[in-house]
Amino acid sequence: MSKNNSITYRQVGDYNIPNLVLPSEETNIQIGRWGQMHRDYLRKHRPVVFSTLLAQGKLWQYLADIDIQAQQMFDTLVEQMKQNEGISEQLKERNQIEWVRCITNIESQAKEFVCNELIFA
Repeated sequence: MSKNNSITYRQVGDYNIPNLVLPSEETNIQIGRWGQMHRDYLRKHRPVVFSTLLAQGKLWQYLADIDIQAQQMFDTLVEQMKQNEGISEQLKERNQIEWVRCITNIESQAKEFVCNELIFA
């Protein structure tokens, strides 16, 4: 092995290959659906950002933070939209099918907003 600019190399045939080691990162951090969606987006559409975060040892914490932010945004939007549209427990008791339709519609809109603002940005 030879040393050059504090990077060590190993000889493989006629080539000197750098001995690169990624910084350690907590890989046991749990990420939810939002973090996983953002990870897939970065991997496919922003590979330089994905690789940079990975090489710096910051990817999993970044994804966990995005996951928390997205879930909070989603929950807040759903609650606000339920209040604005008058979706209440009384409606749930009176007409469950209508309540489910309304909640599904609200959650779909909130998911689309979160995806556009955080996940696919």
